Amino acid sequence: QVQLVESGGGLVQAGGSLRLSCAASGSIFSINAMGWFRQAPGKQRELVAAITNGGSTNYADSVKGRFTISRDNAKNTVYLQMNSLKPEDTAVYYCNAYIVVGVINNYWGQGTQVTVSS
Repeated sequence: QVQLVESGGGLVQAGGSLRLSCAASGSIFSINAMGWFRQAPGKQRELVAAITNGGSTNYADSVKGRFTISRDNAKNTVYLQMNSLKPEDTAVYYCNAYIVVGVINNYWGQGTQVTVSS
């Protein structure tokens, strides 16, 4: 059984920073792409940032220059450093990963709330 466990969410003032972590555990052979999505109330879930196992990254236009995604392959962990946070960044943030467990499956974390006050 594979699990993705997120941590690091919370309440922060506009202009502040937070760092999210997501650790994968279980019977993992390897992990391909990992990413962060977010879903604000009344809106669809959207991609925030993604990173391949080779380190190539992709960001939503709304977070470019403010957020940085990284990963530690030895720890099966992906991070999202969020700087210069804005109230519109308020959402539940979900970790996502394509994990090889014999076949490639797609997994989601349980979500962590990020609230940015103005």
